[in-house]
Amino acid sequence: MYAVINTGGKQYKVEPGMLLKVEKLCASPGETVKFPASLIRDENGNIKTQGEVEAEVIEHGKHKKVLVFHFKRKKNYKKLNGHRQPYTLIKIKEIKA
Repeated sequence: MYAVINTGGKQYKVEPGMLLKVEKLCASPGETVKFPASLIRDENGNIKTQGEVEAEVIEHGKHKKVLVFHFKRKKNYKKLNGHRQPYTLIKIKEIKA
């Protein structure tokens, strides 16, 4: 059984027991969050378009640093920036059709 959820402007294919890093959520660790499922497929192959996915928030963190380097030749222009995107680690508990 799997479902497709939308969060943070992205779609994720999830299964029960799966760990997933999503865009930062406003929920503290240990809380349960619910996502609307846009597609659910059960063990028999039946597809449903409405449902809900329950997940538990495990932790908040930041991804590895991504370096952004700007350079213009012959102008002596160089600029280096770093960025670390925040994320929330969730564990999928249950898919309800």
